[in-house]
Amino acid sequence: MRAEEEAWFDDAAGPLVRPYTVTGGRTRTDTIGLDLLTLVVALTSIMEAAGLPQEYARVVRLCQQPLSVAEVAAYLELPLPVVKVLLADLIEQNHIIFRSATPLSAAPDERILQAVLDGIRRL
Repeated sequence: MRAEEEAWFDDAAGPLVRPYTVTGGRTRTDTIGLDLLTLVVALTSIMEAAGLPQEYARVVRLCQQPLSVAEVAAYLELPLPVVKVLLADLIEQNHIIFRSATPLSAAPDERILQAVLDGIRRL
């Protein structure tokens, strides 16, 4: 564990600060529709993130490569609603961008996929 994280965590007791204190008690963000499969990636470099509050900087450092919201929550070991609030704040401040997963209704028609497969087999 890094030195900056040691102040937040005690091996015997676990986290010393409740996760919701990180978000000021906020548990929901209605402005951005983030789900488990939404991909997020940082626009801000690790060096630029140093000026952000600790939890926000951790998210930016983690998101230097695209990750799903679920992965970010798992790596940070924070509840999903807390991570969604952190991500929404960073998105609104243009530190992170996101892309939602394609809805199932937008998936290609099975008949079209079968026709493509049949065409490939004929080659």
